[in-house]
Amino acid sequence: MAQAQGLGKKYIKAFFKGFFVAVPITVTFLDRVACVARVEGASMQPSLNPGGRQASDVVLLNHWSIRNYDVQRGDIVSLV
Repeated sequence: MAQAQGLGKKYIKAFFKGFFVAVPITVTFLDRVACVARVEGASMQPSLNPGGRQASDVVLLNHWSIRNYDVQRGDIVSLV
């Protein structure tokens, strides 16, 4: 019984160590490199959501290009 409790504590400790490493890395990646967003509504037609359908499109927002001023004609820019 004591051995099972020690094993449970070991797994919980390993989980929290991994959690506290993975969360900051994930947040930094999503903030600095890229993230996934959903586009809804008619604001981006006809490029996105063509035909006036009620479904949404999923896009990848590339933060890296914007930080390096690597924007070219035809790119879609999202402002927050």
